[in-house]
Amino acid sequence: MGARYEERVSRFGGAVLWTWSGPREPARPVLPDGCMDLLWIGGRLLVAGPDSHAFAPTEAFSGSCAGIRFAPGTAPALLGVPADELRDRRVPLDALWPGPEVRGLTGRMGTADDPAAALEDIALRRAAGTEPPDPLTAAVAAQLARGRSVAATAHAVGLGPRQLHRRSLAAFGYGPKTLARVLRLQRALALVRAGTPYAEAAHTAGCTDQAHLAREMRDLAGTTLGGHLAATGHAGPAANSETAQPSGSRTTA
Repeated sequence: MGARYEERVSRFGGAVLWTWSGPREPARPVLPDGCMDLLWIGGRLLVAGPDSHAFAPTEAFSGSCAGIRFAPGTAPALLGVPADELRDRRVPLDALWPGPEVRGLTGRMGTADDPAAALEDIALRRAAGTEPPDPLTAAVAAQLARGRSVAATAHAVGLGPRQLHRRSLAAFGYGPKTLARVLRLQRALALVRAGTPYAEAAHTAGCTDQAHLAREMRDLAGTTLGGHLAATGHAGPAANSETAQPSGSRTTA
């Protein structure tokens, strides 16, 4: 029986609920997306910090698991820890919250018919007693997600470069330049999965050219576009080629 992944929109603003069943192959890494997750895996509650590079799941992440994926910048206020302290890490929830509280939550998760919904309930209850995310960081994420430059984003939100960098580390786990790269790669991948030729996807997402997108894919994902699509069961457009196009080109090989 093969692996199966499903997701649905959460009642927690901007979040997504997801479930996974089946084996986790190293060839199908989790790519950076600027998000943080609360996970239920192997009878344990874990937190996945923001990734700055591809994460290769181990055997511990096989089987049935569930998660709630929080939009960039929204999890630190909920979890009570700056995002950069969790960058590229998976940590037990009881390392962040009091042990007795986590043991109670773990007991309830163990009897839940829908683990993803149970994680959503944890997040909603926690949010009711904590300060909401800084709206400024939400504005930063929105600007960068639309492809705005870091300089333009800083100007739009009224912050200097150093202030923006410091606030971004706490909210997203890395500086605005890295977040912009991550979000741009995700835009390009969404376009390619929808059938857009590589060169056109690179241009539309904000890359200089197809070669730029190929470099970003290798740096952030550790693979090629074709390799990633093959590993995740997405067939790229027939006209696509891994051969880089000349700068500014929107044609395919």
